[in-house]
Amino acid sequence: MRKPFYGWAIVAVGALITFSSGPGQSFVFSVFLDSIIHDTGLSRTTISALYALGTGFSAVLVFFVSRLADRYGPRLTVVLIALFLGTACFGMAFAKGFIAFFLAFAALRALGQGSLPINATLLTAQWFVRRRGRAMAVIGLGFAASNAVLPPLSRFLIEQTGWRHAYMVLGVIVWVLVIPGALLLVRNTPEEVGLYPDGVDEPPKNEPRSIKQSQGSSRKVFTSPRFWLLAIPLATPSFVSTALVFHQVSIFSERGVNATIAAAVFVPYAIASASFSAIAGFAIERFGPKRLFAVNMVLLLSAVIMVGFITSTSAAILYAIVLGSAGGIQSIISGVTWAHVYGRHGLGRVQGSAMMVSITSAAVGPLPIAYLHGMTGTYTLGLTLMAALPILAVVLISFARIDTTEAEQAALATTH
Repeated sequence: MRKPFYGWAIVAVGALITFSSGPGQSFVFSVFLDSIIHDTGLSRTTISALYALGTGFSAVLVFFVSRLADRYGPRLTVVLIALFLGTACFGMAFAKGFIAFFLAFAALRALGQGSLPINATLLTAQWFVRRRGRAMAVIGLGFAASNAVLPPLSRFLIEQTGWRHAYMVLGVIVWVLVIPGALLLVRNTPEEVGLYPDGVDEPPKNEPRSIKQSQGSSRKVFTSPRFWLLAIPLATPSFVSTALVFHQVSIFSERGVNATIAAAVFVPYAIASASFSAIAGFAIERFGPKRLFAVNMVLLLSAVIMVGFITSTSAAILYAIVLGSAGGIQSIISGVTWAHVYGRHGLGRVQGSAMMVSITSAAVGPLPIAYLHGMTGTYTLGLTLMAALPILAVVLISFARIDTTEAEQAALATTH
């Protein structure tokens, strides 16, 4: 009887890694935002600016971390990042003053938002090729579970012990969930233990030895038009979703929905995200990334429109379901597309560069909304302008060629 493929153990650890990235994600920070503003006296625009700067630092760090993962393997980088992320949570708990908050934001965003999740993605991309979509869907379940569990848990801890102690608890959760599994179970590639991706008996046909050697440090990324035709559209959901989630408590409050509901709707958000992530994992294997991206942008546009009409708990739940569905699909598209186009080898260089663009987009997202809210006293204008972005993203990605991988193109070139 054939043994279960060890890659699924890697995926299970990857799901814990994505779950534990929550303290650096916007859906957790949004629950803390009003408490931090009330405690520190910093304005919403100032906090948004600090958060943007911290997120910008995240974009820079993930650029280098992804290259370290290529060189030393994701296993080592996961352990170090988890250790530092837990420490950053404690740093946030003790932060006082403008500079301290900037450093805390920068550490949380750099380690949680970018560096930890990308290693889960890189690990999964190494262990799966043909079944990569469904493997990424399992990884997405960890992120969805984080959406469901950590915001309500954070809200409960804030009410019981205060926001600073709540961050300490989150730090301990990161250490406990990630470090033991990474040390005991994770292996960087299937080849390290005498296996091949997907558990098959031979290496993927589109990655012969000559192609493996040609990929990596010599690969063009930022100077490649193909890269930007993918990176900019794929970064659009980060811009839009981060802006919506970051200001969710305030947007809901403007429409008469309280903070407890604003935190609680992350549960239906997470359920929708997990459900559509699972569906997208199979769909992307059959239909490819481009068609799925168009569907995703329709959902994202719908969420932007819906949030402007929230006046009740039921409307808030429906909005969360639509936004969660878009988030679930996007996690699969982001996880699969770059490996689909560029192949497994030297993937960190490309995936890290793409995540750098995405994180930069997320960093900028909350600022225009905060600025326009400060000018007009309402979120209406900002949301109206944001509705154009999903449409523009679909137009731009239509020019990108993602039907064949870089490896396949190289293989074809060597045979002609």
